[in-house]
Amino acid sequence: MALVVHGVFVGGRFDRPDWPALLVLGLLFLVCESVPALLNVRQAAISVSFSAALAAVVLVGPEGAALVGMTAVFSVRPGLALTKRLYNGAQFAICGYAAGETYLRLGGQQGVPRIAGFDDLIMPFAGAAAVYVPLNFALIAIMLSLAGQIERVPLRGMAQLLVSYLGYATFGLLIAGLWATVQSISAVLVLLPLFVARWAFGQYWAQQRSYDATIAALCQAVETKDYYTRGHCTRVSLASTMIAEEIGMGPERLRAIRYAGMLHDVGKLGVPTKVLQKDGPLTEEEFAAIQLHPMRGLEIVQGIDFLDEAFAGIMHHHEKHDGTGYPMGLAAGEIPEFARIIAVADAFDSITSDRCYRVARSVPVAMDELRKGAGKQFDPVMVTAFVRAIERDGWNPPQRAPAAPPDDEAETTLKDHDDPTMPIQVVSDR
Repeated sequence: MALVVHGVFVGGRFDRPDWPALLVLGLLFLVCESVPALLNVRQAAISVSFSAALAAVVLVGPEGAALVGMTAVFSVRPGLALTKRLYNGAQFAICGYAAGETYLRLGGQQGVPRIAGFDDLIMPFAGAAAVYVPLNFALIAIMLSLAGQIERVPLRGMAQLLVSYLGYATFGLLIAGLWATVQSISAVLVLLPLFVARWAFGQYWAQQRSYDATIAALCQAVETKDYYTRGHCTRVSLASTMIAEEIGMGPERLRAIRYAGMLHDVGKLGVPTKVLQKDGPLTEEEFAAIQLHPMRGLEIVQGIDFLDEAFAGIMHHHEKHDGTGYPMGLAAGEIPEFARIIAVADAFDSITSDRCYRVARSVPVAMDELRKGAGKQFDPVMVTAFVRAIERDGWNPPQRAPAAPPDDEAETTLKDHDDPTMPIQVVSDR
């Protein structure tokens, strides 16, 4: 509101506002804001309302764009608290005003654009969009940080979302351009593609939720076999992602490595229970059954198309840098990058977790074990990257697994093929 007051009484640029344009753009903004697409985060959503705000930047200037953004206070989205409405209105008002000022400072002309001079709007409008969208993201991040909920945001998808927002911002330029010929009808003409864009947002995040639910169900099936490894898949996924981020992987591959970490041990479902529960050395035949679990895992998930590069991580995460691993005895650069990452993360979590035969080791001890195995069992590059990430960001070791209740039928694995400090003993069965 202060922004609008400044424009009316001090700036002098808003003394004769275009009320019809403000009304139409405000309604368009409000409609889009009232039907957002839900994200993978509880009570978080996105909308394409910013297109109307950016059109307002051109047609009615900074103060008008702020007024349009403030209509978010009247959103009819169910369950939205008054404080959230007020925050949204203030946030959009700030973004609209900042974008409007940027537009004017870059030489943009406020008002209905001339058809002959439309090309002159493109660069100022691009500058306004480049301010509006990142500023909106920044204000959301600040609010979540102050509320202690920043960890709830799917940060790995934010870069892709930011690019999408900048692309959809062109709808604002389209509205402003059409206004020169069909005036307020332009908002109606753009309404359909705007809702198609909103639908596309919703479909994308619904698909991600479906993917995550599929992965979670498979992980739960694996971890039902062993009380001591419950949470192992999630922690390996987290550690793998830390390594991948440290070596500079892009968003799509980060999502794939997260899935690979979650599902790396899904092949345990194909290992006989009597082998997993055996106390004492394994026979060669029994050890061969354990060595087949990466291939069994690939067989289980190979029909899940979205896993993509994760297949290689699942199949080869027990290969060793010196070529003595399984199932194919690959060495060094022959081992897929995903598998080299997961091998380090898998061993680290095994060392720092409780097992039925020992208590969890400390993070420094685990780091020493990884360094000892670098160049032999592990890729030295991945070990170095993980150590660097841990030293910078830290690691919260998992809590001890709860003891299984007496009447619980959950199985408890007595051998841990992931633990480099306690290798499985194998005896000849001949």
